[in-house]
This record gives sequence, structure tokens and C-alpha cells, in this order.
Amino acid sequence: MGTVEKAGKPAGGPGRGRTRRAVLFGGLGVLAVAGAAGADEVRRLWWLLPGVSKPRKEGELDYAGAGWTAASPANWRLADRPDDYRVDRIVVHVTQGGFASSVGAFRNPWHKASAHYIVRQDGHVEQMVRELDVAFHAGNRSMNERSIGIEHVGYVERPRDFTDAMYASSARLAADICRRYGIPVDRRHIVAHSEVPGTDHTDPGPHWDWDRYLRLVRAEVAAKGPA
Repeated sequence: MGTVEKAGKPAGGPGRGRTRRAVLFGGLGVLAVAGAAGADEVRRLWWLLPGVSKPRKEGELDYAGAGWTAASPANWRLADRPDDYRVDRIVVHVTQGGFASSVGAFRNPWHKASAHYIVRQDGHVEQMVRELDVAFHAGNRSMNERSIGIEHVGYVERPRDFTDAMYASSARLAADICRRYGIPVDRRHIVAHSEVPGTDHTDPGPHWDWDRYLRLVRAEVAAKGPA
């Protein structure tokens, strides 16, 4: 399917069970060294410390229109985005399979890959990884850390799979993400999986209508206004 990681997944940070007090004293040296850096970098380093994490609830949604199915923890990494890693990209994927098989793959710990969202041909959106966290979707660690992955159910060689409902629903989702993170709506920041450095994937392929998609995303952003 469109989202398969070739490289081994990066390990989650050790010591997530440590108390904030222990982290504070243990991390004083790190923060002292970082003192010469800007305030934003110091704040980022705080969120990178083991044991520091934002409160979260199982099944909580980032996009109000989505359903929720949890991907296997083996297929994503706990994070505190955008405070530890900035989010400034959206990666567009195609599943190369059906909806049920794609959801099943992301729930399978042996798959070693996932995406934040899957968009079906009828427009339904399923969230499988929180935007806070790093999904293994792009085949590139740096891109995974800075991006949100949107899968689209279908096959790259079948243009009929990219329905009006899919385009409209995905555009609403992408616009919501762009508004919340201040991501520009352009081809530098909304990219194909095939354009990620180091990947060998071809999705979303030649039949994905980028001009149409970006026009729809821009229209949704303009309709809603600033976040």
C-alpha cells in the first residue's frame, strides 16, 4: 500500500515514566547549554525531555469530522508536536488497497507504518494516529517528524478512485490542518509521497489532480478564515 516504511522505526524516548521533577533536575544541564539559543529552541528542548508529555485521551480527535481507529503503537512514535517538532508539511498518499485492508494494516504491529488519516471514496475520514505523534508514513524520519500523512483509498492507476467526495473531504481536512498549524497551501508544503527524499513510492500518481486539490484547499481556508 502507499504507506510502507523501508527503514527501521526510530525508538520512542526512554524514561517516559519519570516524574517532571526528576526530568527538571536531570535536564538542567541540557537547558543551561541551550540558554544561548533562542527561547523557542529552549521550549522545544523542554518538550523533548524524557517524561515530559502533553495530557491526552484515548480516541480523542484532532479533526472533528473523523472517526477513530487506533493504529498499532508499533507503527507510530509518541511525541508532543508541534512543541517538540514543528508541523509544516502534509504528505498525500494513496493506499493501493481498500479501506478495511488499509485500516487493518495500520493496526498490524508487523506493518511498521501508518498515517494520521485515511480518506475513503465516499468522503469518510478515519483518524488512526494523533497529530501530536509521529506516524511512520513518509519513509523519511525528518519528514515524518514534521508532517501529517493523509491516505486516500484507491489505486494510483485508477483515476475513477479519486471521487468528487474524496477530493472535497480531503480538502476540508487539509485546510483544517493548514489553518491550525499555519501551513501555506502550496506544492512546497503539501507534497506527494513520491516527492519525499529517499522514498521509492509513486503515490498519489499521475491521476491525482493537484490543481483541483489545491484550489479546493485554498477555498476551504478562505471560507473559514484564520484559526
